[in-house]
Amino acid sequence: MRILLVEDDRHLADGVSRSLSKSGHTVDAVTDGLSAESALGVTNYDLVILDLQLPQRGGLDVLRNYRACAGRAPVLILTARSAVADRVGGLDAGADDYLAKPFDLTELEARVRSLLRRGSASPTPVLRHGALSLDTVGRRVEIGGESVDLSAREIALLETLLLRAGRVVSKEGLLEKLYGAEEHAGENAVEVFVHRVRRKLEPAGVAIRTVRGLGYMIEKIPNA
Repeated sequence: MRILLVEDDRHLADGVSRSLSKSGHTVDAVTDGLSAESALGVTNYDLVILDLQLPQRGGLDVLRNYRACAGRAPVLILTARSAVADRVGGLDAGADDYLAKPFDLTELEARVRSLLRRGSASPTPVLRHGALSLDTVGRRVEIGGESVDLSAREIALLETLLLRAGRVVSKEGLLEKLYGAEEHAGENAVEVFVHRVRRKLEPAGVAIRTVRGLGYMIEKIPNA
């Protein structure tokens, strides 16, 4: 899942980003309201974590503008403003949840999982392909009910391919899902992750096919 974190406290933002990344999410972090609006204008996020007291443009204005432009991703407000009026104002502006600072990372992660489940088209967001299953919220992969050990980026790659099963996904599209806006990686990084995931999926009878010059697609191995 791709998450936008809008927080001007860089120390806090770094801690939240590391925690969510370890859970298998791709996190783009920005520190002001205008950068947040720019990011929301070009990327479809699965979740937005939004501070209210931001430079250049306040969080409530960012939220209102996002909803006015038909932005549908769940929004979790993360702020030091804990008064009832502030919570009501945030929810009325279009937020889905509210967490006051200071907070515990485990609670933040639980709220993130809840919002991602709520924002999913299915109440149980599990992608299946033959014997293979991927829990997109819990970030768990199983083959025939047995757990498969995949890294966070390997899960992100597999999720992207499963969501487009039977269709080609370009290297550029995979890079966008594997790395945040501030991270830099070449297309050869995709090839490395595809090779690793291929080996781990062999027992499931699932193949990742290379479509020369276009990208990759996931398919079931015939007679597997």
